[in-house]
Amino acid sequence: MIKKIVSDFKEFAFKGNLIDMAVGIVIGGAFGTVVKSLVDDIIMPVVGRLTGGVNFKDYYFVLKGEVPAGTALEAAKKIDGVNLLTYGNFVTSFISFLILAFVLFIVINKFMTALKNKLEKPAEAAAPAAPGEEIALLTEIRDLLKNEKS
Repeated sequence: MIKKIVSDFKEFAFKGNLIDMAVGIVIGGAFGTVVKSLVDDIIMPVVGRLTGGVNFKDYYFVLKGEVPAGTALEAAKKIDGVNLLTYGNFVTSFISFLILAFVLFIVINKFMTALKNKLEKPAEAAAPAAPGEEIALLTEIRDLLKNEKS
C-alpha cells in the first residue's frame, strides 16, 4: 500500500507538466519582482515628478488620533494611539498590478494568437494538393500496363 502511494507520488512529482509548472511559478515570482521594481524605481518617481514631487507611498489618512500636519508616514506610524489608513501604498500596488496585468495580457494574447495560427495551418495543409500533370501521366501509364498484363 505504501509502495503504491510512493510510486504514485514519484510519478506525479516528476512528470514534465509539474516541473514546467514549478519553473513557471518561479519565473512568475521573479517577473513580479521586476515589475515591482519597474513601478517603484522608474514609474512612480516619474509620476511623482509630474505631480510635484509627490511620493504616493507616504500618503495616509488619520482614522484615530492626531498627527501633526506634514508628518512623514514612518514618523506617524510611531505615534502612540494613532490609527492610519495608508492608501498611498495601495495606489503604488494597484499601478504595479495594472502593469503586470497588461504585460501578461500582451504575452498571453501573443501566445494564444501563435497557438491559434499553428493549429489552423495544419488543417489547411492536411488537404493534399492535386497531383501534377507528370504524376497523372505516370499513373495512367501504370494502369495501362496493369490492364495489358491481365
